[in-house]
Order: sequence, then C-alpha cells, then structure tokens
Amino acid sequence: MARVCTFTGKRPNTGNKVSHSNIKTKMRQFPNLHVRRLWSESQGRWVQIKLSTEALRTIRKKGLDTYAKECGVDLSRY
Repeated sequence: MARVCTFTGKRPNTGNKVSHSNIKTKMRQFPNLHVRRLWSESQGRWVQIKLSTEALRTIRKKGLDTYAKECGVDLSRY
C-alpha cells in the first residue's frame, strides 16, 4: 500500500540531507500515518483507514462521516 493519507492526500516528501562537509544525499520525509479502525455511523460498521495525525484530529473534532463528505472520500470502499 502507498504511504498516502486517505483524507488529506499527504505523501512522502523528497529532499537533500546535507552533511557538515556540505555533501548532499537524497532522503525522504514520510508523513505521520496510522492505520485506524473507526466507527462509521452512516454505515453502522467499523472502517479501517490509513490516515495522518492531522486528519485523525479533525475526525475527532467533526466526526468521521462529516469529514469524509467534506474530503470526498467514499467510506464504502474501506
């Protein structure tokens, strides 16, 4: 599975790691993703989703079904 947040679309970022001697090496910065089981009120079942901590905080604030509708995510696929 790709390292992408289902709701926010966050992906790994690429850049250079620069040493003290100014040697540049390619590196990747990964988003803080978690796989969580969340309860969907509209479907009446558990949904397992890979999401970032930012999306998890927003879901706790707004609710899963409301935030999924805002982001255009179809929960029946998960």
